[in-house]
Amino acid sequence: MDARLNLFTSPTAGKVLKYFMSAGRALKESPLPATTQELVSLRVSQINGCAVCIDMHTKEAAAAGETSVRLNLVAAWREATVFTEAERAALELAEQGTRVADAAGGVSDTVWARAAEHYDEEQLMALVMLVSFMNTANRLNVITQQPAGDYVAGRFH
Repeated sequence: MDARLNLFTSPTAGKVLKYFMSAGRALKESPLPATTQELVSLRVSQINGCAVCIDMHTKEAAAAGETSVRLNLVAAWREATVFTEAERAALELAEQGTRVADAAGGVSDTVWARAAEHYDEEQLMALVMLVSFMNTANRLNVITQQPAGDYVAGRFH
C-alpha cells in the first residue's frame, strides 16, 4: 500500500509536524509511567485502526521490555489478568476518551474516579493529553493511509 500523501516531504506537514512531534516528546517526559503510555497508545491505535501506530507502539513497547503476552492482550484487557489496576483504569479512560462519538457523554465520572485513584493530577493531565495526541496521530495516519510494518524502534527519539 502506498500513502496518499508523503508526510515527510510536504512543506506544510513539515511545519505542523515539527510542533506536533515536539508535543509527543514532551508527553514521553511526563510523569505518566512509560509502560502505561505505550499500552494506552497501542489501545487507542487499535480502536482507531491505525496500523502504522500499532506497529510503532508495539515495537517501542517490546524494545522497552514489554512482554509479548501483555502486548497481545491489550485489545482484550478487560478479560486479561496481566494488567495492574492502574493500567486497567488508564486503558478504560483511553477507550472512553477515544470513543467520544460513540459514547455521547465522553468519559464517565466512574471511569474518571477510577483513574484518579491511581494517578495524580499531573499524571491524569498527561493521560488526557496522550489520548488526545494519539487520536490526532491516528486520524492523520488513517486518512493518508500511511503504510505499516517497517517501523524500527527508536526512530523518532
